[in-house]
Amino acid sequence: MTTDGFITCLWFDGRAEEAARFYVSVFKDAGLGPVTRYTEAGPGPAGSVLTVEFTAHGQRFIALNGGPDFRFTEAISFQIPCADQAEVDYHWARLTEDGGEEGPCGWVKDRFGVSWQVVPQVLTEMVRDPDQGKAARATAAMLTMGKLDIAALERAYAGA
Repeated sequence: MTTDGFITCLWFDGRAEEAARFYVSVFKDAGLGPVTRYTEAGPGPAGSVLTVEFTAHGQRFIALNGGPDFRFTEAISFQIPCADQAEVDYHWARLTEDGGEEGPCGWVKDRFGVSWQVVPQVLTEMVRDPDQGKAARATAAMLTMGKLDIAALERAYAGA
């Protein structure tokens, strides 16, 4: 086993290259890697894209054109820890553009159906606070939100 960690494989129905290019445009520390194409052996048309390797935010991925058999669900999601509201706003806007869907509690689904959690790092600290009253107020506030609002979370956390 290598020491390079895991590679996440994302299954698409003919849109692997489009998805890889999109993710590389959204995330820092990103880049496209090798593209593998189907041969005459199939099952896809010879010469069409089979896989595209890419990195996004330092994570390795393979986008696979596997066909229509499988779809993404919220059972698997990627969490994006955000340093500030500007990062929350950026990722929320980019991931919901062109057909993405806003969800509750900081969740979005991008136009390919992949689920993301756009979470300010400060929220994680708030809900882990040993003061259960503060943690509960921050959690309750989060549960009322779509896109997470750090200022509103901080007010709730403080009991204001």
